[in-house]
Amino acid sequence: MTSAPVASAPRKSSRINRNNLPTTLIVTLIPVCVALNIVGGYIATALRLPVYLDMIGTAISSIVLGPWWGALVGLLTNCGSALISGPTALPFAIVNVAGALLWGYGVRSWKMGRTIPRFFLLNVIVAVVCTVIAAPIIVFVFGGATGNGADALTGTFLAVGQNLAGSVFSSNILTSLADKIIGGFVALAIIEALPRSLTANIDIVKATPLKGILFAVAGIVVGVLIVVIFLAVTAK
Repeated sequence: MTSAPVASAPRKSSRINRNNLPTTLIVTLIPVCVALNIVGGYIATALRLPVYLDMIGTAISSIVLGPWWGALVGLLTNCGSALISGPTALPFAIVNVAGALLWGYGVRSWKMGRTIPRFFLLNVIVAVVCTVIAAPIIVFVFGGATGNGADALTGTFLAVGQNLAGSVFSSNILTSLADKIIGGFVALAIIEALPRSLTANIDIVKATPLKGILFAVAGIVVGVLIVVIFLAVTAK
């Protein structure tokens, strides 16, 4: 007489189900990403850099947690920045939310994080969409200037004969391209440094920590080159 085979107990996966995120991960990562955005934005404003650095945490949370969690990070970022630096940041919350949705859906649904060229293109798309949303806000709400480093570029374009709307769009697309390429690749490096159990189910370029750092450096270099080249062209 043979005994019936005993069903083996299901093995617990060490991977995180992307649709069932641990509460501890959410409540830990969201405030860290909001703080990263606020600190980055404050540094960029204080140094009057021609980039914003206020969406690195948005990219991280959108890719790791999902697009709508990233949108929450973007909204909280601009509300927090408004409390620290004044209400100028509030109208741009929609820009941060749009970037979150694009990064999140771009990597998690549209598979644009599988290779470096695809991820680079995703950052360019984020930059263009953010500019399309931000430029009208800058023109119609703030009269063309918001007090950040991009204002100097707007003045340069005005000096060569562009109208206000064209100057704002030109300066914003330049700074946004540099900013989103830098932010996206720094976010990628940070994501690669997270424990594999948190990122195993995310369809994004996998790399060693050293390669992750190289990705970030490459993104920063490309972003800086964009600014330098356009500054050199407009200075002629």
